[in-house]
Amino acid sequence: MPIEQLGHEAAELLSLTSGGEARSLNKLAELAAWQVPSCSGANAVVWRDGEVISIASTHPDLAELAELQVQAGTGPLVEAIEHGAAVSCPDTLDEARWPGFAEAALRRGVRCSVHLVRELPHGALVLSLFGVRPGVLDAGSAPIAGMLAAFGGAMLTNATAYDQAQRTASQLKDAVVARPVVDQAKGILMHALGCDADEALKRLRQESQRRHVKVTEMASEVVAAYGGEEPKAKPGNQPPRG
Repeated sequence: MPIEQLGHEAAELLSLTSGGEARSLNKLAELAAWQVPSCSGANAVVWRDGEVISIASTHPDLAELAELQVQAGTGPLVEAIEHGAAVSCPDTLDEARWPGFAEAALRRGVRCSVHLVRELPHGALVLSLFGVRPGVLDAGSAPIAGMLAAFGGAMLTNATAYDQAQRTASQLKDAVVARPVVDQAKGILMHALGCDADEALKRLRQESQRRHVKVTEMASEVVAAYGGEEPKAKPGNQPPRG
């Protein structure tokens, strides 16, 4: 892939804040497999609050390899997450640190791997690259892989910020929509109970807590019960006609 095309693809990756985390991770793994020399496949794994949230892989065998490490609690992927630093496995045939991983990797034709980690809000992104020949991948000799991992971390950070902004906007919108209903319900209760606005709101809150529903839902029920109008005075309380 020419460097101009890589720049275009990396820029597109950063723009995928609203396209879903799975789509973004798939794009990251594909870019790593295409662009990094001697890389035959890749995984992109998001780890948050002590557990794996998402796994994207260019091949099902590599996804299985990631899942096996997570289930066993050991392997270069797990070590990269725990220490927050890149981990290399130069040759799975000679690997003694993680025998279970080495055996599983050899069965899938993997002879070497490197696992790059980038911190995220409340978690980490690990970009794992795999080669079919020993010694062809190393954390220090794959600058493009490091750049892609950095882009991936930025993309996911942007996506988190985007999601938070979307939630805040939604909450503000709900508040704007709900306020007229609450005000209308307060007016109905003020008229019916002969109380002020603070007391009417207090009654709404108490009833909403008792029934375990939102204040806005309670207000909507009050408004619906009176058809959106203030309750009429009881016959016995009507003033005498002249």
